[in-house]
Amino acid sequence: MTARYLPAPEVLRWARAEILTEGGQLHNPDFAHLEYADVQFLWAPGSFNKQGRTVLGQCEEVIFRCGPWQKGRQQQQMVDWFGAVPDYLITLDAEHCLKCSDAEFCSLVEHELYHIGQEFDEFGSPAFTKDGLPKLCMRGHDVEEFVGVVRRYGANKDVQRMIDAARSAPEVSKLNIARACGTCLLKVA
Repeated sequence: MTARYLPAPEVLRWARAEILTEGGQLHNPDFAHLEYADVQFLWAPGSFNKQGRTVLGQCEEVIFRCGPWQKGRQQQQMVDWFGAVPDYLITLDAEHCLKCSDAEFCSLVEHELYHIGQEFDEFGSPAFTKDGLPKLCMRGHDVEEFVGVVRRYGANKDVQRMIDAARSAPEVSKLNIARACGTCLLKVA
C-alpha cells in the first residue's frame, strides 16, 4: 500500500464496462445520465473521519474557488493525473478497498456514483444542456435520519422507501457480483 493519492483509471474502466454500460453484468439503469459524464476515480491512502463517521469514499464536483495560483496548481495536478480537469472526482480509500468484499466494493462505487444526479427543470422533468446531454449536479443521500428517531416515532416516507428496499431481494445476485468485480481490480501501485 502506498501513502500517495493515485489515479484509478482501472476503476473507471471497470465501472463504465460493468455498471454504466447497458449489457454490463452489474448494469444500473439509474445511471443512464452518466453515459457521457466526465468522471474520474482516485485512490486515497486511507479514510478520514467526519461528523463521527468514517469516510471511505467521496464524490465531488471539481470546482476551484480560490486565487489564480492555487487554482493553477490544482488544475495542473488534475491534468497531471487525468490528462484534463474532470467535472466529477470520486476518491476511494484504497486500504479499505483492498480488504472489502466484492459486494462492499460495488456498493461503495455505486454509492458515490449516485451522488452525481441529473438536474430537473422547473416542470420536474430531466434537464439537458444545449448540446442535448444531461445536466448534472451533486445529490445528497436519499435518507437522512437517526435510528433513535425511527425507533421512537416511526419511519417517514423516505425512510420507509429504504425499509421497503431492504426487505426486497437484491437486484444483483452474488454470482453476478463475483463475475463482474474481482479483487484483482484493486491492486494499487
